Amino acid sequence: MNHTKRFSQFAKSTLPTALGAAVLIFVLLASVTMQTFAAQATPTPIPAQPATATTVAAATAATAAPGVTPITVPTLAGTPGDKMMEAYFKAKELLGKKIGKKIGVVKNWTFEIVAFTDDGLGCAPAGTVVKPGFNGGYSFVYTLFDNSQYEVHTNVDASKIYICPTVGGATAGGKPGVAPVPGKISGGFEIGGQVQDFSLGTVGKMNQARMKWVKFQFAPGNGGANGAISAGHTQGFKVLISLKGDRSQVLQPGYFDQYASAAAGLATAGADAIEVWNEQNLDREWPNGQIDPNSYTQLLSKAFNAIHTANPSTIVISGALAPTGAAGPGGKTAAYWNDDVYYQGMAAAGAGNYADCIGVHYNEGVVSPTQTSGDPRDSYPTRYFTTMLARAIGPFAGKPACFTEIGFLTPEGYPPLPAGFTWGQNTTIAQQAQYLAQAAVAASASGRVRLMIVFNVDFSYYGADPQAGYAIIRIGGTCPACDSLAAVAQ
Repeated sequence: MNHTKRFSQFAKSTLPTALGAAVLIFVLLASVTMQTFAAQATPTPIPAQPATATTVAAATAATAAPGVTPITVPTLAGTPGDKMMEAYFKAKELLGKKIGKKIGVVKNWTFEIVAFTDDGLGCAPAGTVVKPGFNGGYSFVYTLFDNSQYEVHTNVDASKIYICPTVGGATAGGKPGVAPVPGKISGGFEIGGQVQDFSLGTVGKMNQARMKWVKFQFAPGNGGANGAISAGHTQGFKVLISLKGDRSQVLQPGYFDQYASAAAGLATAGADAIEVWNEQNLDREWPNGQIDPNSYTQLLSKAFNAIHTANPSTIVISGALAPTGAAGPGGKTAAYWNDDVYYQGMAAAGAGNYADCIGVHYNEGVVSPTQTSGDPRDSYPTRYFTTMLARAIGPFAGKPACFTEIGFLTPEGYPPLPAGFTWGQNTTIAQQAQYLAQAAVAASASGRVRLMIVFNVDFSYYGADPQAGYAIIRIGGTCPACDSLAAVAQ
């Protein structure tokens, strides 16, 4: 593909209508500081408080300075809000242990009173046997100062506490969530993401997802590439530069050498991986009528030698092709080549000798990566993760694949998808999160994939090319896919 951030207050519009649920809610409401809810239709976030009961109580009892209006703070003892606040602190303490850091004051937090529909409080770990039935309790969402968010559910006395796999995707009150993904990633396989920039919590979300790589896309001569490499390293990531060339110049004498020189400069600047071109099987990226894997392999060979001379540790990735079968049975037209035919042509031209990794794109999926059938459109191989992978690396014996783009498009939270992308209209955010984690597990288990770059982390444009629909950071700053990816990376 060509590629040129709302804190969400929890509020249920409805609660279970069963009499038992109503009684639970009434009892819970009576236990919470009444001033918090007076004359309000939905709960209001309470400012985060220090983590010790002594400090909170002292703050409540303190005498205000002259001219300063005292602030009433819920305490752990002596006020009707003690149950909820006790649950708040216990949940936060357990969360800190889970993520390996002591959590004191948080940036923000919200809560809601919930009649959970099972004794696992809607967030029990995979494999836990839960019993159906209404269980009253609280749902807390904590936003830390790195903008990472976590959802934790407790029962009334906080004797049960469960950390949810995603924010907003748990099954509180019967709401469908992100199903746990079996398996873990292992070996040398790593995950990363393509970013718009590092603002608005992007780094925190990437760390939350346990990503090791960041991808940027530049054209030769773009002065921002060196800065991007430095910025990525400063944030602790390995850096992949996708180096898009100029299709109007690529076949001009001397251009291959110019491109190779630019790639070598990026390797010298410390790029950990460089992708040589992008979707060169389309006339959007290579001249119409001149699409040719032999010509591309000549460019690749020059870039490979120049990059490794400049920095032997830089990974050279062949330009990932656009998955397509649009050229029909012949596999070739002036405007595009089917990816399988082009990959075969690259292999025959010796491209495997000039790539450390074969670039692959997969961004049209609407079914689970575990499926090899069932796509409502048709059964073409590029629809499915495993067959797309096989047709890309099949011609290159022993060569690993690098997914320089893998994404699942969902319009959830946005207007309907534009023409050309309506195939993704029914995909949900929960499915996006689940599918990405499943893809990571499958890629790792294959033993043939070195790298998986999620397209994308934080793109905000939603128009004719609905890039924000692929983004894993959704409207409001939530990132269910960050949690699902982290779960399989543990």
